[in-house]
Amino acid sequence: MNTTKVMAACLVLSLIGVPTVSFAKARGGSGGGFSSGSRGSSSSGSMGSRGSRTYQDNGAKPIEQSTTARPSTAPPSSVASGPAARPAPAAQPSWIQRNPLLAGIAGGLAGSWIGHMLFGATDSSARTNEAGEQVGDNGQGGASGPSGMFMLLLLMGAGALFFYLRSRKPAVAPDFSGITRSRAVSGSLLADSPVSTLRTATIDSEITSADKAAFQQSLTDIQTAWGQQDLSALRRLVTPEMLEYFSTGLAELTSQDQANRVEDVVLLQAEVRESWVENTVQYATVSLHWSARDYTVSLSKAPGDAGYLIEGSAEKPIETTEVWTFMRYQHGKWLLSAIQQVA
Repeated sequence: MNTTKVMAACLVLSLIGVPTVSFAKARGGSGGGFSSGSRGSSSSGSMGSRGSRTYQDNGAKPIEQSTTARPSTAPPSSVASGPAARPAPAAQPSWIQRNPLLAGIAGGLAGSWIGHMLFGATDSSARTNEAGEQVGDNGQGGASGPSGMFMLLLLMGAGALFFYLRSRKPAVAPDFSGITRSRAVSGSLLADSPVSTLRTATIDSEITSADKAAFQQSLTDIQTAWGQQDLSALRRLVTPEMLEYFSTGLAELTSQDQANRVEDVVLLQAEVRESWVENTVQYATVSLHWSARDYTVSLSKAPGDAGYLIEGSAEKPIETTEVWTFMRYQHGKWLLSAIQQVA
């Protein structure tokens, strides 16, 4: 009983510690904000969503935190091939099961004929006189009489009907279990019908100079809003998922009575790694290399006091390289949707 209680307590404590550990990985070990991977920390995490390419390898560190569901690794059942993957055809019912009425009629005729042969012949042979001469219906009640011949003809007709119906095989329903999208004939309805297991179609898109200018401006605005702890400004620059990560990071810093300042952001180099369109949403993944003064201070102390500067330098800028993914709806405003650290 004590062992069970100890195991349950360990499980509860581990579940409570999961959010803290995962968020610590997202912020990195430097103690700074989400864009502080250059301060000697290589453990900064990656978060956000890149649409259908969220978990694809793009040269940067894989995204660890995302609301996008991971794709299933198991192949869909519709593309399974081979005899073992196809269901066995159902057993065909017998003729008696398919035609119970005809089977009953044939059985009744056969029983009547057999009974007539037995009991009719016995009754005829019993009706004799004392001299041993046969009397009565003159043997016409047996199998050689008119009734017997009529019953025999009926039985022969029933037998002929039985064999005729038995020889007719029922039409077998076509089996489409082995047909998949890849095996369908080109131009057929099967080839053109949508399949739910197919991945979201993506189309490469062009990034203009105006888009690149927007990425540069977003970098400066997002870093400035983060350094000023301005969630209202961040809400206009990032997706709701990224806003949640930023909000959680700022809340953690506030609870520790700290603030991370990011000032004088200067973009040094930008490279568009990939850009694509999914339905009405356009994505662009960009490698950004910039410099900024990135440092963490204590909110409970005045500038110049001992312990005011917790980490970083307020005078010397540092350089940072990260991979950011932006998204927009129908040529609207670009919003930050994911941040990845350099692999």
